Amino acid sequence: MKTILKFLSVASLLVMATTAMAADPVIGTWQMNAAKSKFSPGPAPKSDVRTYTSGADGTTMTWKSTSASGKEMTVTSTFRTDGKDYPVTGTPNFDTLSLKQVDPNTVHSVQKKGGKVIGESTRSVSKDGKELTLKSKGMGADGKPYDNVMVYDRT
Repeated sequence: MKTILKFLSVASLLVMATTAMAADPVIGTWQMNAAKSKFSPGPAPKSDVRTYTSGADGTTMTWKSTSASGKEMTVTSTFRTDGKDYPVTGTPNFDTLSLKQVDPNTVHSVQKKGGKVIGESTRSVSKDGKELTLKSKGMGADGKPYDNVMVYDRT
């Protein structure tokens, strides 16, 4: 009986852990909705797509953006929401980010360049899982402050 109870306990823990990992609402592809987004200063990018995948090393983000002037950028990072710094490639604005889970649908992140905090963001997925909102404030590589609200639709 003890063996059966131990087995059931371990099995239920594995199911809960698997369900929690699979339930991350950000996993998928998101297309920016320019009409709902706000950029200060502007202009808005021509296109902006974020793809989040889940793997053994954590969540991988691939962010492809085309600026208003037509410059393309692909930013990538693999991270966990544990508050540790993770490397970011593809952007001059920051080289690491750290993330903390606020609630099941919300993550707060801090972006750093050379170890110095240059920005913060809050990423929230709507309860119905169809919309992602990314609120970001900070200082760009050009030394200019930004305060953006980017809204994405799930594709």
